[in-house]
Amino acid sequence: MKKSTNTNWLLYCRPGFEQDCAQEALHQAMQQKPIIGIEQPAIVADSGYVVVALNEQKLSYRELIFARQLIRLHHTIESLSERDRLTPILAAVAALPGSFGALWLEVPDTNDGKLLTTFTRRFQPLLEAALREQGKLQDQNMNQQLPRLHIFFPNKSSVLIGTSDPHNSAATIMGIVRQSMPAEAPSRSTMKLAEAIEVFLDRSEQTRLLRQGMTAVDLGAAPGGWSWQLVKRGIRVTAVDNGPMKGVLAKHPLVEHLKQDGFKYAPRKAVDWLVCDMVEKPSKVAKLIEEWFAAGWCKHAIFNLKLPMKQRVVALDSALGGIRTRLDEEGINYKMIAKQLYHDREEITVFLTKTKG
Repeated sequence: MKKSTNTNWLLYCRPGFEQDCAQEALHQAMQQKPIIGIEQPAIVADSGYVVVALNEQKLSYRELIFARQLIRLHHTIESLSERDRLTPILAAVAALPGSFGALWLEVPDTNDGKLLTTFTRRFQPLLEAALREQGKLQDQNMNQQLPRLHIFFPNKSSVLIGTSDPHNSAATIMGIVRQSMPAEAPSRSTMKLAEAIEVFLDRSEQTRLLRQGMTAVDLGAAPGGWSWQLVKRGIRVTAVDNGPMKGVLAKHPLVEHLKQDGFKYAPRKAVDWLVCDMVEKPSKVAKLIEEWFAAGWCKHAIFNLKLPMKQRVVALDSALGGIRTRLDEEGINYKMIAKQLYHDREEITVFLTKTKG
């Protein structure tokens, strides 16, 4: 068993984005102070996770785009016996200070990882009972402020043991907010917006910001997956796309379909929401969002930025930085959060909203 000597962070990500996840975390840390005497992280392609070593820098989950989860890594056990996995894990957890409010057994979001879920389901109650007997695991409902304990199995023979702060991490196992495909929705892209709403807005914000009778514009709307999420909440949508709307949205009373180019469309009057999921360079979409907010055409927006094949972090920094610069110049107070969501692929999703000064 090896105990970490540096401050090591375990980050989950979408398989194939390990390099971007690590690069972004190191960049955030470097903005605080230089990283001294630590090698670059070893990236395992398509593994779905990275381990980043830092000195004393802290990472902010909210500001990380590619990380699905942020875990302080305490122990790595590289060789677990098939006959007794429980004893070395209990010994490692016993060495950690305090107790925990939740136990999450997790695996990589890969095909190989999915094969481990049967094992983790069987192992969970055994480990949970032992940790309760040790006094290391408390009732989650009574101790929501306590750190969570993460037992991460990259495979059956090794385990990474870490903890997460409920105030600086994702609130779901593996950092995934899964959505089911609604029968009436015209496309699977509807799950992207459904997930974005769950991730970016808490319950009170959803009630306040997505009210029946509000108005929205959906740029690049066809066939209507994103419009459907708004319409089902009673929001009136102007759907802008040269392509056809399908299914229930084709003749829905809350949908006005305009066959126009989303980049050239301008609303007759301001709306509450702008949503946009168009296949275009991130810089071009970011510029479009800037113009909408600068012109006062919307109060809130959720939009996707499609990622280039290379230099993804650089492209996103440029696109999001451009929005920040423009809104600052216009004197607009705002909040902006960006994440690569579970239902995203080669893209990230951004929530932008005007705020009071």
